[in-house]
Amino acid sequence: MSFDLNLLPDGGLSWLDASGPDSSIVLSTRIRLARNVAGHVFTSRGDRDTLEDVYRMVHEAATDAVLPQAVTYRLDQMRGVDRQVLHERHLVSRELAGLDRQGGARTAAALLTDGAMGIMVNEEDHLRLQGLQSGFQLERLYGRLATLDGALGERIPFAFHSEFGYLTACPTNAGTGLRASVLIHLPGLVLTKEINKVLQGLAQVGLTFRGLYGEGSEVLGNFFQLSNQTTLGKSEAELLDHLGRMVRMVLAHEHQAREVMERSAPAVVADRVWRAYGILRHARTLSFEETMNFLSGVRLGVGLNLISGVSVYTLNRLLVYTQPGHLAHAAGIAVTDPELAVHRATLVRTMLDDDATRPPGATRGAEAP
Repeated sequence: MSFDLNLLPDGGLSWLDASGPDSSIVLSTRIRLARNVAGHVFTSRGDRDTLEDVYRMVHEAATDAVLPQAVTYRLDQMRGVDRQVLHERHLVSRELAGLDRQGGARTAAALLTDGAMGIMVNEEDHLRLQGLQSGFQLERLYGRLATLDGALGERIPFAFHSEFGYLTACPTNAGTGLRASVLIHLPGLVLTKEINKVLQGLAQVGLTFRGLYGEGSEVLGNFFQLSNQTTLGKSEAELLDHLGRMVRMVLAHEHQAREVMERSAPAVVADRVWRAYGILRHARTLSFEETMNFLSGVRLGVGLNLISGVSVYTLNRLLVYTQPGHLAHAAGIAVTDPELAVHRATLVRTMLDDDATRPPGATRGAEAP
């Protein structure tokens, strides 16, 4: 199946443009709603005909009026590297992409998206409605997603119980079916060794943290996904308010930690920042883990106004474009090819050089080379 991300505005990466509130620290806000079609067995138990029927229902409803400009990607008809690219852009989950499944994506696994809003079909649940925006904006994003949810609900009968709310494949998603998360950069708390205390506090109030790609992913480069753990027994407004208050608390702690570092060890901080920038500007091979850690250092330097001539937008794009799927797709090689480290270093140098030599105020393009 043809794979063309140019059909999407900014290739589906508008959430990286650093335009939202608090975007110097909060990269993005994501909200997902889990839904299932009444009268159909859950995805894991469905046969080919059932899954194809769910896909047809969702596709017809969405393209009719709900997401009329949506692009459709049938993941079960795509190459593994193309599915990985969609995952690395945060447009689909690892589950939907079938990256851990022998044989790839399940039957009728699909994505319908206009970039900022999307519907994953035949993931763990029949539908995962998703909204993704730059910066910290839970309420605004939920408003858009609720509109999508309501319009779909008028066309598709969702499985719902008067006591338990929306019925989902995993009991922890039952109720509202809502999972909200923010992708946040916390180098100050990590470097001042306050991060464990903060994360333990979040766990005590019902929140959880994960890595850059959510459940099962490793924390790299001081990037954390903070999200709610349960959905049953609380309304959408209550869940979002609670997460919002806790994220604002974490933001305050991060700002305080950065002030402490600047005041108590300015030379050490500056050295860490400039070493990271120097390595990224001149390295000839880079692993993904190295890249993430050095990008974290440079991003901190930009936030502390130690480095100029580097945009947060460029740093955000590098988080995605330096991942294995993107590099392999661009170079036409396997995601396990050792040459990826060379391609990664070349891409980093090119994009940082482009920022450094661009005149102040010049418009930056949306895509990487």
